[in-house]
Amino acid sequence: MKIDLTDTTAGQVNKALVRGRRAIGTPAVGMVLTLVIVTDEENAYDALKAGSDASHEHPSRTLVVIKRVSRSPRDRTASRLDAEVRVGADAGTGETVVLRLHGEVAEHADSVVLPLLLPDAPVVVWWPVNAPLDPAKDPLGALAQRRVTDTYASEQPVRELSARADTYTPGDTDLSWTRITPWRSMLAAALDQVVCEVKAVEVEGEEFNPSCELLAMWLADRLDVPVKRSLSAGPGLTAVRMHTSEGPIALDRADGSLATLSIDGQPDRAVALKRRDTAELIAEELRRLDPDDTYASALRFGVERLNASSATVPPAPEPSPKGEPVTVAAAPEAAAEAPTTEAAQEPAPLKKRAKAT
Repeated sequence: MKIDLTDTTAGQVNKALVRGRRAIGTPAVGMVLTLVIVTDEENAYDALKAGSDASHEHPSRTLVVIKRVSRSPRDRTASRLDAEVRVGADAGTGETVVLRLHGEVAEHADSVVLPLLLPDAPVVVWWPVNAPLDPAKDPLGALAQRRVTDTYASEQPVRELSARADTYTPGDTDLSWTRITPWRSMLAAALDQVVCEVKAVEVEGEEFNPSCELLAMWLADRLDVPVKRSLSAGPGLTAVRMHTSEGPIALDRADGSLATLSIDGQPDRAVALKRRDTAELIAEELRRLDPDDTYASALRFGVERLNASSATVPPAPEPSPKGEPVTVAAAPEAAAEAPTTEAAQEPAPLKKRAKAT
């Protein structure tokens, strides 16, 4: 069921929601959170579809905030709120309200959204594009327990990671981090199978992909070893190679769907590691509403430190005959601060070696 409202108010939108629920025979509110999507007209359809698909796992009230660009000075001074209310089959398993803000009201979107939030329910704000530099200080971000951005959509994704680190507030997260969850789980599980000491790591992926940098920063932060960032044609992340005291460990995904896990002395294994769509990423983020300390630690490691440490990564070892161990010459810094055997085999999240204070 759809209800269109032109030149309306937040109070009238609330009344339309009640009216719509009664019309379809579900007067009770059975939703667990409010998802606020802040986007533009161009990306609204894809963002709304992803939010609607995610609502099948997390029934929610989805508020789509679209700030319309005024074409003339007269339009900029005229404030107007248009809304489209969707309930029932048209809104997944929750409720959807599309809010189009015209004129000066676009600068005060929080005053429109606040009366529409579900009472006593968590709030998540997601910016598919054009995220603010400091999401926690944004008027809409200040209403939320979780703030989701996507640096992949920015013009300079890698540089955007540094800005995210400078303004990080507990509750911030990014879909570029969510995309590497299967990679982190698989790498941690691989290290859990071998008692070894990791000496160096190489992360390979396409250029200007923040997920590659985040994975490299996570490995450098948790293992405290040099990590080299190398480029490939993609798609996305293509390989992670770890040089260990017991031989190389590699997770290689060339086609964006099926990966091969290679551990020295063991047969190669095929691993399903497909690239996930946005709905799956948002659904994963909605599963946890507490601060992600692992993301914060990896983000604060810094792209600059990652680039500086990559110069110390030793070259890849030559394949050795069967039965002979593969040795990797560690950089001086890595040899002085290499993690212990117990740290190297800790399952996800990888255990960070304690530093002397």
